[in-house]
Amino acid sequence: MPNFFVRVLTAEGVKTTRVDAPDAQAVASVLNVMPQHVLEARELSPAKQMLARSRRRFPLRLFSQELAVLLDAGIPLMEALKTLCDKEPSASARDTLDDVIEQVRRGLPLSGALGRQPQAFDELLRAIVAANERTGQLACALAQHARYLAWVEDLRTRLIAAAIYPLMLLGVGTLVILFLLLYVLPRFSGILDGLGNDIPWSSRVLISFGQTAGQHPLEVLGTFAALVLAVLALAGHPATHTRLQSLTWRMPGIGSRLKVLALARLYRSLSMLLAAGLPVLPSLHVVQNVVALPWRAAVGQAAARVECGERLSEALESEALATPVACRMVRVGERSGELASMLERAAAFHDDEIQRLTELLTRAVNPALMLVMGVVIGGIIVLMYMPIFQLVEQVQ
Repeated sequence: MPNFFVRVLTAEGVKTTRVDAPDAQAVASVLNVMPQHVLEARELSPAKQMLARSRRRFPLRLFSQELAVLLDAGIPLMEALKTLCDKEPSASARDTLDDVIEQVRRGLPLSGALGRQPQAFDELLRAIVAANERTGQLACALAQHARYLAWVEDLRTRLIAAAIYPLMLLGVGTLVILFLLLYVLPRFSGILDGLGNDIPWSSRVLISFGQTAGQHPLEVLGTFAALVLAVLALAGHPATHTRLQSLTWRMPGIGSRLKVLALARLYRSLSMLLAAGLPVLPSLHVVQNVVALPWRAAVGQAAARVECGERLSEALESEALATPVACRMVRVGERSGELASMLERAAAFHDDEIQRLTELLTRAVNPALMLVMGVVIGGIIVLMYMPIFQLVEQVQ
């Protein structure tokens, strides 16, 4: 979702903030202010969005966990929020909590106060809080949300850890290739240039590149850096990110496991919302903004099917959002009235996929990547030495 730099007129004066919204016209509704009070709404570039998110990342899991502990200890909500604000070391997080406290003091419910800070509190948390404010089970719901975020962070950490070695291998291999092309090859090209057309065509192309690289090394490095930055900027675009994710899901071996992990997150999100007392249809609308980007349209279609009278199990199965195990568990939950717990069990059943994925990366992807880098580096070296071998044969 695009991120906007916003200047808005409030009772305290003009405030600046950053807001995630579908477009500039939706900024006012996200902030819950009159449209004429929005003085400026400027969409940030992908690079600035990444920088802004890194600077203002709110410790959401810690907030849910600590607020649950304070409320469970019998501390009133306002006093608990002030306690969290006083102990927060980050200035941006303190500003966020100050705004929440001010909105609660004015009479807004906690869910409404959290909704004024959508960049810090996602829709899933706001829906859970809104559902539990009426039942008095807010502490339990916040604790469950903290456990969910801990599971998501653990999943992300394990995936990143599994990808570190392939990325290091790719980076070192790229540096070796650049060293060969920019340092070694220009010196070889000067030696072999006198052989004329008596060398293979592929070696002549490589030597020509070596001469160009030797004469303009900074331009070559600049072009390479520009390509890397362009790829990173393009990958940060939502549409490109969706296509890359869809392409990753089609990869043999890896794709099916990534899909199952994304489905496990969908089941856990639905389980939390249903356990909080939210009906199935509103829960689907909430998780539509939580699931992986390629499946958001499918979740929307599933919500439309439920609205037309289909069961949740039928809607998920029709939109390919249920594994065979999950589909059977959801059907059992619908018959027994324990849908939330069965969705949680379905998610737990698929948790082992992360272990299988890391083993696949270790046993298959890493050797394959080493083979590719070895072939590329070895090919460059062979093409460099081929004219020398040919010259030796001619001398003999």
